[in-house]
Amino acid sequence: MKNKRLGTLLLTLALVLGMTQVGGPVQAMMVEKKDTACISPKMVQLKTDMQKVWIDHTIWTRSYIVSAISDRPDQKDVLNRLLQNQQDIGNVIKPYYGEEAGNKLAGLLTEHILIAGKIVAAAKAGNQSEVTKLEKDWHKNADDIAKFLSAANPNWEFKELQDMLYTHLKLITEIVLNCLKGDWKADIAATDENEIHMIHLADILTEGIIKQFPEKF
Repeated sequence: MKNKRLGTLLLTLALVLGMTQVGGPVQAMMVEKKDTACISPKMVQLKTDMQKVWIDHTIWTRSYIVSAISDRPDQKDVLNRLLQNQQDIGNVIKPYYGEEAGNKLAGLLTEHILIAGKIVAAAKAGNQSEVTKLEKDWHKNADDIAKFLSAANPNWEFKELQDMLYTHLKLITEIVLNCLKGDWKADIAATDENEIHMIHLADILTEGIIKQFPEKF
């Protein structure tokens, strides 16, 4: 009986030592646990808040385009809701960059929306020369937004943000043209693509804030 117990003890010890060797199951579990990033509730909240305001941006932009082109009676109310969204986006960054910076971003985004409204009106009137002029202003505004954000956070690269914003303008343009033509399937496809694209932008902004202010999370 004594020899049997000793044998069992030695076998157990051998198994434990084997599992803790390089590449063994125990070490693998430890490495996996070590490499897994801890996601705090504050990170989740920021990600959720950031995604919501940029999804709202796509929803209310498209809603305004449809209202303006169709001369719907809700046009003014929809525009007011869209403009509020720009304030909402600015408010999301205020806890990290302050009141002035949040208001600055909201102001740049408000300009983005006002130019878009003028483009919709010019396109609806068939004034292509005015559309071309306004598109230059639109892209300059996108540059200003990218410059402002990249200056605020070294994790937000200017070229990446510029490319993201230019793609956003391209997709909005597609939505306007498709609505004018009555190509609703293409309009819906562009809207879906725009929403996914802006969620990606929201995640870039969220990740940049977490990297810059790890102590806040």
